[in-house]
Amino acid sequence: MELENLIEEQRRYYKDGKTMSLKYRIGALKRLECALNLWSGKIYRALRQDLNKSKQEAYMCEIGLLLSEIRYAKRHLRSWNKKRRVQTPLAQYISSSYTVRNPYGVVLIMSPWNYPLLLTLGPLVGAIAAGNCCILKPSAYAPATSAVIAEMIKNSYIENYISVVEGGKEENSRLLEQKFDYIFFTGGVEVGKLVMRKAAETLTPVTLELGGKSPCIVDETADIKIAARRIVFGKFLNSGQTCVAPDYVLVCKSVSKNLVDEIISCIKNQYGENPLDDDEYVKMINEKHFLRVRGLIDKSRVVYGGKSDRDLRKIEPTIMTDVTPEHAVMQEEIFGPVLPVLEVEDVVQAYDFVRERPSPLALYLFTSNKKTKNMFLNNVSYGGGCINDTVIHLATSKMGFGGIGNSGMGSYHGKKSFDTFSHEKSIIDKKTWFDLPMRYRPYSDTKDKIIRFFVK
Repeated sequence: MELENLIEEQRRYYKDGKTMSLKYRIGALKRLECALNLWSGKIYRALRQDLNKSKQEAYMCEIGLLLSEIRYAKRHLRSWNKKRRVQTPLAQYISSSYTVRNPYGVVLIMSPWNYPLLLTLGPLVGAIAAGNCCILKPSAYAPATSAVIAEMIKNSYIENYISVVEGGKEENSRLLEQKFDYIFFTGGVEVGKLVMRKAAETLTPVTLELGGKSPCIVDETADIKIAARRIVFGKFLNSGQTCVAPDYVLVCKSVSKNLVDEIISCIKNQYGENPLDDDEYVKMINEKHFLRVRGLIDKSRVVYGGKSDRDLRKIEPTIMTDVTPEHAVMQEEIFGPVLPVLEVEDVVQAYDFVRERPSPLALYLFTSNKKTKNMFLNNVSYGGGCINDTVIHLATSKMGFGGIGNSGMGSYHGKKSFDTFSHEKSIIDKKTWFDLPMRYRPYSDTKDKIIRFFVK
């Protein structure tokens, strides 16, 4: 079906009201859950083909999180969709006040390649729960997973309801020329700006899940062994191709050597002495990305790792020290298995360093000092993060996930996804058997006194 016709057919299907009933939405969520279980074998093989993800990592970071999100939405959807009564001001006597949520209509979800299943179907859970029709646009950089998603969705839903458009830049451009009721985009900052410009032409609301250089701060009060183990997990998961991966470490000088030594030890424990020989070590998505990340490695600064295999598109977990803000590795989001470590005199210097830069998607703080925790929590702008851990803040349906400023706008997960894909209407239901005359002309001193009594 032609793209324009597809959107028109979805709009017609939405206007018919079929997606509005809770029974329909819950049924659609159940179909997605069943499809994930039924197609899991093909999904594992596709993720292996695109990124060389192991079965365990594919389940832990993609399928498992999706199933959890679907089940959470099924359990809570009736509650989320209820009319919410609010207190009515005295000036609106006699009436009742409440809010109701309605879907936007036909929405577009554009997803990236690094977690190609999770970041395509995760937002879809919210779109379905809210009652929308949806067009999915998976990334062309993960073609095997994109093909499986397209086949799975086609076998699970009619295309008038949910459909997949595959392809690259040309298809992206064509989609952005269309009028949607909502656009949800996950990806890089530059493409995010393009999406927002195109959306502005039709006044289409957007959610942008972007990225940035997410800092990891380690002070002298931190448990260094725990910090190292959790930094290695978060940084090198998916070979660093994670939007919320710690991008760089700011460590207090007094514990810097100890931390670096522990990080190296943890890499050896988690990835072995020769990660490039590990059949389940995740690869860079394509050669262009491989060459870009490899180009950020300054061999004179490498204290561990640094080797790569162009044929396999793999780069060792790499640690760089004596790095300054001027080095190439600090000029852009790394999005790969390279971790620069910068020394600071104290945590105040780290605080100033982060505050001088654009708001990151995530921030990680390792400390046992309550004052330091509060300083970063209350005074530093960032999307979300962890204290004494990394990346796990996004693995819950009970909290929203999203960026701020350069790292994005809007959030999702759990109820936040439902809220993102629905509009909240504010309603006052006024009774007709009593009508206060004070608001009607002609005005008088007496009416003025009454109005001032009620409106204050």
